Amino acid sequence: MANNRSICPLEAKDLSVTLDGKEIINIPSLQVRPGEVLVVMGPNGSGKTTLLLALALLLKPTAGTILYDGKPVADQSSVLQIRRRIAVVFQDSLLLNMTVWDNVILGPHLRGIKGEEANERTRRWLERFGIASLAKRPAKTLSGGEAKRASLARAFVLNPEILFLDEPFNSLDAPTRQALIEDFQGVVHETGVTTVMVTHDRNEALALADRIAVLMDGRIRIIGTPQEVFAFTEDEKVAKFIDVGNVLRGTVDSQTGGLARVKVGNLEMEVVSDLSAGIPVAICLAYEDITLLLPANQTVSSARNRFVGEINKLLPIGSQVRVTVDCGFPLVAVITQRSRADMGLELGQKIIASFKASSIHLIPHQKSTDIHESGKSSEIDSRS
Repeated sequence: MANNRSICPLEAKDLSVTLDGKEIINIPSLQVRPGEVLVVMGPNGSGKTTLLLALALLLKPTAGTILYDGKPVADQSSVLQIRRRIAVVFQDSLLLNMTVWDNVILGPHLRGIKGEEANERTRRWLERFGIASLAKRPAKTLSGGEAKRASLARAFVLNPEILFLDEPFNSLDAPTRQALIEDFQGVVHETGVTTVMVTHDRNEALALADRIAVLMDGRIRIIGTPQEVFAFTEDEKVAKFIDVGNVLRGTVDSQTGGLARVKVGNLEMEVVSDLSAGIPVAICLAYEDITLLLPANQTVSSARNRFVGEINKLLPIGSQVRVTVDCGFPLVAVITQRSRADMGLELGQKIIASFKASSIHLIPHQKSTDIHESGKSSEIDSRS
């Protein structure tokens, strides 16, 4: 059922938090759009949780302004009012030592919602997250996945205008995590609740995000749709963290009409790029854009780049295999298990790695990025 009430947008300006003399986050500007799922993605220690706690008004910023509905949060009275309009799900479930039902219904009771309305809300969300049969169970006896579902039910029962989540699917086994992500995705779609979630997991971000903000060293390096972030990042550090694919170092050797020859070690590859000769670059190439060919079965291809190498790693990942090829530089390709079997790939085998000049994205070394949106960056010195 769609959520028709107005959704409270959220904005931060010149936001910083300093703890023990160290600046943890510095965010010049961040807007959360009504009804969107904004995923803040970053490595451990990047400041993700600190940012979430500040936005959720659970941690007082050192400087800056947080706005709800365009109005600055000015005093403790407004903080308390806004907290009654939001919900937070932490990495640890933090369930109280009472039944699942009592844990979920407690929030409505604390917000003055009693009687049948509180009961109906509680029943609805226990059912929606598939734990109605556990209502009378002591919360402390739940499995990890069950506890996460109870935590989510406890948040949604409040009908929040903004939902904050801190690594909500962490520490779950893969099947449990996948099932819970799918259920959560459905609920967010049904309710239209504005959501801010932090994670270090790219698959969670890709599955859930309308937009992704990548946080590195307390600063947002890029923000945009998943497609924009993964295709257009101009920051080598970000490219490696979000695992855009192979990231190699090279130098533009020549430039002819928008086709660059880039030297990598003693070899050269052709790249569609306007960068001038002499510029050192990071070379980004998605694993899926590499085609592997047996030397005896070469086919006619439009791919300009073909390198002979030797397989030195084969790593099965579910239905796929990551194949590392030493071509004088390492290239990793991802193929299906069926393709591996059909080609009979083994360690030490000679193989051809082929890819198009248009598949490569070059990042100049001397440039990094300040926060940029929708694939458009403002350039700053990489030392900043």
